[in-house]
Amino acid sequence: MWFGALPLDGPDETLLGARLAHSERAGEALFRKGAEIDAALLAALRQAGLADITVFRIEADDIGEDDAAARIAALLQSDGLAVETAATGRTNLVAEADGLLDVDKAAIDALNRIDPAITLATRLPMSPVRAGQLVATVKIIPYAVDSLSVALAEKALRTASPLALHAFAPLRAALVQTTHGTVKTSVLDKTARVTRERLEALGGTLASEHRCAHDGPVLCETLAALDPGASDLVLVFGASAVADENDVIPAAIRAIGGTVQHVGMPVDPGNLLVLGALREKPVIGAPGCARSIRANGLDLVLQRLAGGLPVTAESLTGMGVGGLLEEIVTRPQPRRAPANRAGGIVSAVLLAAGSSQRMGTVNKLLTTLDGIPMVRHAARAALDGGADEVVVVTGHDALAIKAALGDLPVRFAHNDRHAEGMGTSLACGTAAADPQACALLVLLGDMPAIDGGTVHKLIMAHDPQAGATIIAAAHDGKRGNPVLFDRRYRPELEALGGDQGARALIAAHPEALREVEIGPEAFADIDTPAALQTAGGRISDI
Repeated sequence: MWFGALPLDGPDETLLGARLAHSERAGEALFRKGAEIDAALLAALRQAGLADITVFRIEADDIGEDDAAARIAALLQSDGLAVETAATGRTNLVAEADGLLDVDKAAIDALNRIDPAITLATRLPMSPVRAGQLVATVKIIPYAVDSLSVALAEKALRTASPLALHAFAPLRAALVQTTHGTVKTSVLDKTARVTRERLEALGGTLASEHRCAHDGPVLCETLAALDPGASDLVLVFGASAVADENDVIPAAIRAIGGTVQHVGMPVDPGNLLVLGALREKPVIGAPGCARSIRANGLDLVLQRLAGGLPVTAESLTGMGVGGLLEEIVTRPQPRRAPANRAGGIVSAVLLAAGSSQRMGTVNKLLTTLDGIPMVRHAARAALDGGADEVVVVTGHDALAIKAALGDLPVRFAHNDRHAEGMGTSLACGTAAADPQACALLVLLGDMPAIDGGTVHKLIMAHDPQAGATIIAAAHDGKRGNPVLFDRRYRPELEALGGDQGARALIAAHPEALREVEIGPEAFADIDTPAALQTAGGRISDI
């Protein structure tokens, strides 16, 4: 292909038949790049007073960008991958099913080294993808490419299959949780719920759940009693972390005739995982961080199993590159890890310190809807949605707020400066939250329409690996509440004061913001008696 600038006052034959390398404006008319220069276009360009024009000519041994991209992409197609129509030198491949994308890096590197004009970009190896999601794109850089280069690319792809989609097949899992006196029932319940959601996200099911004492013989008895035909794998959550290959969980697997293939994995969070087998089916000793919805090593193992891929000691030890799950972020922040770090903690900060001046003489947070104090609706939403802790910031009517929350498992942080504005409450709640929390979810106490499902959506959207570190509820493109902040913003939240909320913080990091559509509930705060009446609430006696 010939590419270059030509003077417009030169001979017509040097310009006619060439194509515009860039879009050009001649008077009121806009001529798109790629347009062939004919007599009319040439006259318009000259009349516009341009001195020269950048053009290209496709020569006899060239292949146009769209044809070249389509030919290469056709050889990348495989079961579960669809090829879209080429346009502007690009052809995309999309997943036709949920699954795990297998990528042969060496084959793709070889393809990309044939000719700089030919490029293939893919998602990372072993990336989970959804049906309809873009997984790879072929892009021809110039407007045409030498036919020999295309032939070499086709030859390379006929001898290698660099892309494969391992569609997820339903997994049935039996869950076993060991317990002792210090493990709360609420923790076990949450683990079961999170595990069910983790499996369902892969198209699987939680077939059964069993609880027993954290004792070797008792665990052996529980594992031996499981129906081998009722599940495809067994997940074991221990009351304490596995510290050695002879600890309770791996020892129990071996004691009943199973095998332990590996203890530990180079993935963080998720180091303390046990890989075993019993009756020719996987038995996974889950790391403690898998009690949280945050991504961890167990996710990588389950994705491979759901995709029909074997999980071996070799595959586990090969997960180290890319295995630092929490820290692959747009602006990395060093890990601060004390000895007792649980990992993946989400702290909810519930603001309940205001004096409700627009409500008149009553505290709006103590008014009731469906017989339940408004502030209790908010706390319940945080707990039901997956927050690991709820810190309630009190100020005005602190004792009454505490009474309204009754026996809910929440903590309180009193803001002596609440009269100065919301910023002081945000700073107070942030300072009181778990210092190892990976995210802080800020909720307002006067939004009872926010439920656990909404909170869960916001938590699930938090994805530091993809740069999504501020997550806001929204409706019709307008940002509302609640808002979740990655832990990196903690110093900025703690520095807030007066009536300064987090709006300026969000505005300062537009690249980090992800909005989650939740409907009009994002703005449904109740500030006045009229709004309370419309919502069907009433003044409470609390």
